Amino acid sequence: MKPRALSRVIRKALRTFPAIVVTGPRQSGKTTLLKALCADTHAFVSLEDPDVRIRAKEDPLQFLARYKPPVIIDEIQYVPELLSYIKTRIDENRKPGQWLFTGSQHFGLMQGISQSLAGRAAVLSLLPFSLAERTGRGDTALTVGEWIKKLRTLSPADSRISLSEVLLRGGYPEIASRRSVDRQLWCGSYVATFLERDVRNLAHIGDLSQFERFLRLCAVRTGQILNLSDLARDIGVSVPTAKRWLSVLEAGYQVFLLYPYYQSLGKRLVKSPKIYFNDTALASYLLGLHDKDALFNSPNFGNLFETLVVTDVLKRFLHGGEMPSMYYLRTRDGLEIDLVLELGQKLSLFEVKSTMTAWPKQADSLGRLMSGLKSPVQTAGVISRAASSFSLKKDIYHFNWKDILGA
Repeated sequence: MKPRALSRVIRKALRTFPAIVVTGPRQSGKTTLLKALCADTHAFVSLEDPDVRIRAKEDPLQFLARYKPPVIIDEIQYVPELLSYIKTRIDENRKPGQWLFTGSQHFGLMQGISQSLAGRAAVLSLLPFSLAERTGRGDTALTVGEWIKKLRTLSPADSRISLSEVLLRGGYPEIASRRSVDRQLWCGSYVATFLERDVRNLAHIGDLSQFERFLRLCAVRTGQILNLSDLARDIGVSVPTAKRWLSVLEAGYQVFLLYPYYQSLGKRLVKSPKIYFNDTALASYLLGLHDKDALFNSPNFGNLFETLVVTDVLKRFLHGGEMPSMYYLRTRDGLEIDLVLELGQKLSLFEVKSTMTAWPKQADSLGRLMSGLKSPVQTAGVISRAASSFSLKKDIYHFNWKDILGA
């Protein structure tokens, strides 16, 4: 098992919270991680087993009498009514680290937690591998604050890291760690499982084939500003339906919406969110990109590269136990900053370019927009495939993608 950055946060939470909830997409490693950390101290039960699930629903008191804490309860979203009974037990005994849960459906699960376990549970998110975790450096991965401070002194990354490998095989542990696993078969099975299990559980969707086309159209749009009206028209559904289906993808941790940064630039701003797939393997699979040549020649390559960078920063926030403070900025006259991070009332600004050459002109938007922002800018840089990291122009740096993401 490759080390996960979230391990440090879970160990800390085990000392202070009666309950810990680890959410995230299917197959991101939630169960494996909790078992690795607590197999010697906690019993384990999975509600994905239909027989176990029926017993938990029909007689929750008997179920909890059998599986006493300390215990790991896997896929708690299948029987959320258990949380009310567990709340009573926690109030009777608030000993830390007794109740550990995993869950794969964010919205419904969070509703149950907010009603039953508010103030009693640490809620954490585990996405697929970040680049640091993928390369075996999860236990030393920097927090976002540490990362920002050390950006200009980062050591060069392992030159053997292949961008095509990272984009095509993504970050899900099984496919990312085991070359023997057939990528197309794994991704196809994952999409089918997601549609049959999560989609049917999260929403009343009669035509799953139409929803699958919706999923593919979202993959086509990864790294782009979301236009729900266009998306609804292309799939042949109403805008409210497209909005509801998008919330299903968010709830299943398949997509992430990056919202615009508004401060101080007023009416010049584009105010719609950008959409990103949380994993490039699934996005490239849905786009029909299955080899290196097809990937690099695809018109979607730049957006997939941007997706990799943005979601990797998202993972650095979440796997460090922090709420993401991430935005993008684009004005109606074409100036753009792909990624804006707000930490301690200071901003860090990044442009993402899929080119292999970096030149000062790429920093023009950064330079022009920096002067219009009220908050002080701590770091400004361009992230690209150029071979090394170096100063690009005054106050703006260039970062090689492997150097900056792998730390």
